Amino acid sequence: MQFSNGFFIQFIRLAGPFWHSENKSTIRKLTLALFMLTVLQIGIAVVITEWSANLFNALEQRSMSGLFTQIGLIVLIFAANIAVTTAHFKVKRRLQLDWRSWLTHRLIGQWMTDGRHYLVTHVQGAHDNPDGRIAEDIRIATESAIDLCHSLIYSILLLISFTKILWTLSGTVTLNLLFFEIPIYGHLVWLAIIYAACASALGWWLSQPFTLATESRQTVEANFRFGLVSARENSLAIALVHGEANERTRFIALFNNIVHAWQRQTHAWAHLFMLTSGYSVLSMAFPILVSAPRYILGNITLGALMQSAQAFQQTAGAWSWPVDNMAKVAEWRASVERVLGLVNGLDQLEQEIVRYDPHRVILKKTQQDVLRFNDLCIIRLDGVVCISAINAEIRPGDRILVTGNAFTGSKLFKAIVGLWPWGEGSIDLPRDPVFFMPPRPYLPTGTLRAAICYPSTHAEYTEAAIAEALELVNLEELQEQLDLVDNWVSALSREQQQRLGVVRLLLQQPKWILLQEAMDSLDSSCEMEMLRLIAQKLPDAAILTITHEPLAAGFHQRRIVL
Repeated sequence: MQFSNGFFIQFIRLAGPFWHSENKSTIRKLTLALFMLTVLQIGIAVVITEWSANLFNALEQRSMSGLFTQIGLIVLIFAANIAVTTAHFKVKRRLQLDWRSWLTHRLIGQWMTDGRHYLVTHVQGAHDNPDGRIAEDIRIATESAIDLCHSLIYSILLLISFTKILWTLSGTVTLNLLFFEIPIYGHLVWLAIIYAACASALGWWLSQPFTLATESRQTVEANFRFGLVSARENSLAIALVHGEANERTRFIALFNNIVHAWQRQTHAWAHLFMLTSGYSVLSMAFPILVSAPRYILGNITLGALMQSAQAFQQTAGAWSWPVDNMAKVAEWRASVERVLGLVNGLDQLEQEIVRYDPHRVILKKTQQDVLRFNDLCIIRLDGVVCISAINAEIRPGDRILVTGNAFTGSKLFKAIVGLWPWGEGSIDLPRDPVFFMPPRPYLPTGTLRAAICYPSTHAEYTEAAIAEALELVNLEELQEQLDLVDNWVSALSREQQQRLGVVRLLLQQPKWILLQEAMDSLDSSCEMEMLRLIAQKLPDAAILTITHEPLAAGFHQRRIVL
């Protein structure tokens, strides 16, 4: 497993501000408490080895009073260990949740702002499936970071504490080499270091394929989840065209990618299990076998032998932190990389928007009642110019038909609302907000009333206003369902959804309206009826329309031909 300095620097920049956030006082207290409880855990581990030595010495001496003394002490150790372990668990879980909450709020705030969630999809980089990165990868990145950091600090403290004990218990062993003798001080310490170093080196080497396999599996798992969610959101469209067979084939292909990634990870994991399982068995027997000759020769007591074995296990275990945690480190790193991919994509987008670029459309907010295009050019992501040198001025009450290529027209509308910055020239925006009505309005899951009023709250509109708007668009039958909770994208037909878009427009009463094929599911007479209704109820509103309806030309005053 390889880590570059750049990875750690990026992770610190991502996660470090948590300890300087608004709740920094509480966060730092929790961190200090976690460290102090970890120190107490080490203290209890040291006390247990001392207790073990005294117990075995009492057994060797057949001392009943010594046995009862050790029984009383283990009760106290038992109670202290429960208290410390429980407190440590609660503090650690609180810190993990706080960190995850802070990072989730930060990333959601950066992602779900001013259309960044849409614009970032057009920025190159590894930031696909942002939902999985926010929901799952942030969880792993924060929870595992604290788990790994705690275990690393625990191992360091363990190493400091038990190395001293093991050095003392090792005594001096003399190595006889024919003509001269070499005294070896603390031989058990050196054996523990060599023992753990060999296992760690082998473990790091075996972990390389596992890291790659883990990253690959997390990616294909996210792709599979995204495919299922996409199908659920478009279930009606799939059912109408009988696309189930195609979807099944696509799901199976996505799942087969998971199978291959799983098998690759299993193969890599098997090699790690061979090492860790053998290592765990050997670590129990090796220290006793190494110290046994000194006990047999009478140089140490039975208690010292068992204490030496335990101290050796603790010291070797501390040195073996990389072996024991390589799988978790691999999973943590893969999740951090995925979170950083989304963060870097959003940061890159932010820099592109803020930085002056002659190949970017400039939006200028004015205090005038005018929408103006100044030498506006719009380009596709592949660099092809799709709109060239438009100069036009739209004022309140104007009704403009945008004709030519509907796909190009959608780019123009997106440029007006700031969702397509790629191009040249500038757009002078009016002081009042622009209402963009897409082919299908967004209807979030919840009550129908809340979906109609979105993004405003239903408290902003009276019952009478909603009922009147529903009646005007011929959806009176939905009045009884206003307080029902449902997935309205699936529950309503496309025509009903588009009519609800008109309801939303009538409620919000904007002065600047962009209609992008917003009523294409209605027949000719109904679409014209909706256009006349909008003009009647909002006579001072400027309307720009993209539609395939031939009769719409008579409704509009002039055209912009793309």
